This record gives sequence, C-alpha cells and structure tokens, in this order.
Amino acid sequence: MKISTLTALQAALSAGKAILNYYNEDDYELGYKEDNTPLTSADLAANTIITEALGKTGIPIISEESPKVPYLERKDWEQCWIVDPLDGTKEFVGRNGEFTVNIALCRLGKPVLGVIYVPLSRELYLGDVEVKAAYKHTLGEGHQLPNEPFAPQHRIYAAKTDTSVLRVLCSRSFRDPQTEAYIRDLQKKHKRVEIIPKGSSIKFCWMAEGKADLYPRFSSIMEWDTAAGQAICEAAGLSVRNIDNGSPIRYNKEDLRTPGFIVSSNDASNSTHP
Repeated sequence: MKISTLTALQAALSAGKAILNYYNEDDYELGYKEDNTPLTSADLAANTIITEALGKTGIPIISEESPKVPYLERKDWEQCWIVDPLDGTKEFVGRNGEFTVNIALCRLGKPVLGVIYVPLSRELYLGDVEVKAAYKHTLGEGHQLPNEPFAPQHRIYAAKTDTSVLRVLCSRSFRDPQTEAYIRDLQKKHKRVEIIPKGSSIKFCWMAEGKADLYPRFSSIMEWDTAAGQAICEAAGLSVRNIDNGSPIRYNKEDLRTPGFIVSSNDASNSTHP
C-alpha cells in the first residue's frame, strides 16, 4: 500500500473518532460562516487532525476549513489533497448520523484516490481510480484500519441496470425546482422510480456499492464535497459528469465550485441525461 494511501485512511479514521466524541457528548460550539452554513468545533478538530497528517506527505492541501491558497500558486500543483473534514454538518447538528469525512487525492485535476468514512456507522469506503477498484469495510468499535483494506472480498460494485425500478438519490436537506422537474420526467420514462433522500457524500457511497442507480445534482457545490465521492464512484465503474454538457468534472480550478453533475452507470447515462 502506498504511504499516501495509508496516511489518508488513518487520517480519516482519526478524524471520525474525534467527530464522534463531540457528537456522542452533544458538546460542541456552533457558529456560522459567511455563506450562512454551520461550522462546529467538531469540523475544526477534524480539520486539524487531517491537515497535520496529510501535511507529512509533502502534498499540498485544499480543505474546506483551512485558508485558501491563491490560484496563482495552486495552478502549478501537479497533485493535491482535497478535504472536507466534516461533510454534512447540517446532518451532524440535526443528529441523523449522515455525516462523513472526505479525503481525495487529485492529480492534474482528476481524482485518483478517494476515502470516505461514515463515523457513526463505522463504514469506510475507498476507491483507487487508477486500478478501477472500490472497497467497503465496516469497522469495529475501535475504528481500526483493517489489515488488508484492498482484499478482493471487500470490493464493491455499481448496480447493473434494472428496468423494473430506477433508484434515484437526492439530498436530504436540499431539493431545487430543477431536480423536482427532472424526477417528474424520469417518472414518465420509467415504470417505477424510487426516491432515496440521503445526506452528505453518503450518496456517492450508495451509488458505488450498488444501492442506487442514479444521483443527479443540478446546483453547484464545492470541490471538497465531491472529489472523494467521485473517485470512489469512478473506481467502481460509474461515470461522474457535468449534468449540462456531459464533460468531466475537474478539480483545483480557479473557482473551487463543482458544477451540477450526474452520477450514473455508463449504460444508463443516455437514458437518464436531461
């Protein structure tokens, strides 16, 4: 296992344990950022743990909770980490358990490694895009990394196309008119459409392990919300594309927002694209 991969896995687990300490004790400070999104002391604690660990790799870091490096400096980076130390802060505050730790390694604008940890359920997802393999582990109470994280028996695969029902993921906390219209259109085209609301990057994980068939998102979010999930989905054989024009989603851009996208299997993309 590459040292950078091992470092990312251990950082995600350590951050997840720290987040749970705040969650279980229901003892954290809550504030709001300039965009009115919540920020807790759990976010900041997890960020410190992850950035200190990843900093030892010598690879630069883009994190939601760290000062942003100017693009004039970032544009020359061949690779970088993209981190969301606590994705789904609204879910954390709402205490529904659907929050994650997201760590991705991007190279020349493409995610090549993704790690997502769901602390409350202790589910660990990882994807290596270069070898096209994704994995899932359910850890013990100690949040210990498995001895063989890339063992074949832990591989996960995207769902095969099923014409009887189309399982569509959507945000638990956000649904815009475009998404509603898109779902209505799907309901006209398919015999049965099942809507599955989920928080945070768990939606990417459900796609990668075959629990859903489609994940559309029309509004933009940030690169740290999607990089790790995209890596895991692509490693599992899925496509993650701009929902408007089908172009690849790129990272470490001057504007760190990710445009609307659609996650689907390659054989389903034609029938489900807007």
